[in-house]
Amino acid sequence: MKDLRIVFMGTPDFAVTILKHLVENNYNIVGVITAPDKPAGRGRKLNESAVKKYAQSKELTILQPRNLKNTAFHHDLEELNADLQIIVAFRMLPKAVWKMPNLGTFNLHASLLPAYRGAAPIHWAIINGEIKTGVTTFFIDDKIDTGEIILQKEIAINIDETVGSLHDKLMFLGANLVTKTVDLISEGSITTSKQPELEEKSAPKLNPENTKIDWSDSLNTIYNKIRGLNPFPAAWTSIKNEEEEITAKIYAIRKEVNEHHYKLGRIITSKKELKVAVTGGFIIIDEIKVSGKKKMDAKSLLNGYTFSEKAEML
Repeated sequence: MKDLRIVFMGTPDFAVTILKHLVENNYNIVGVITAPDKPAGRGRKLNESAVKKYAQSKELTILQPRNLKNTAFHHDLEELNADLQIIVAFRMLPKAVWKMPNLGTFNLHASLLPAYRGAAPIHWAIINGEIKTGVTTFFIDDKIDTGEIILQKEIAINIDETVGSLHDKLMFLGANLVTKTVDLISEGSITTSKQPELEEKSAPKLNPENTKIDWSDSLNTIYNKIRGLNPFPAAWTSIKNEEEEITAKIYAIRKEVNEHHYKLGRIITSKKELKVAVTGGFIIIDEIKVSGKKKMDAKSLLNGYTFSEKAEML
């Protein structure tokens, strides 16, 4: 039953892949709701969301409400006469919006709910050293990520996985799960299950405080944190080099298990290698962006920047 009238709500690239999959498989998308354009860059030029750009290319009806409780927006949404609404990486909806379609509103979340409810589930699964994650579709209720589960699909997290690589895997996995969910709803053969009561594993919004590296943490904790933030928004640190103190974002890394007597955070360099002493070994930095410089491999940085013998990460 691909004649179901579907409204899609989403904003970033992750959501585009799901919308594209629906469109290319001939699902009837009657409207797309996305974030308002925002000024960006030095010229403050209005920047359109990734979902808006794709929706425009397919000549889909687009709504960009600033306030989801606005009655004019509710009127425009009602005019679309949707049977079903699909939410992917969007804002929390008021009850008047998610209750509107006769077949309900479901969300795709990039974790195995109830684990990692919140804004950054892909990041936190890696940061916390999980060995598996997945995607979940669930009907929206009046709380965040707590509704009844429709479908889930599990995937392994590789030992060297980054948030960038896992993001893309879950994006495509999620696209398939969304179409399966729509098919079940349209056939009337859907069954749901309440989310189990498990110990809370949350996925709070990322900020400068929780993305800073603590060099007193263990080797694996630091390794997981940097992987879980590479390439976006990237883990960061301060560097003290003689009298200079600068900041840096750290991207690609390796770990070396090795007992040593260096001070934690001490930077050790050779002509080709940049590494940092931590509890139980070293973090070998392969890619870094020092403030005022572009992102580069460690060898390139070492060619033009000298670390003193007492240089350290703070």
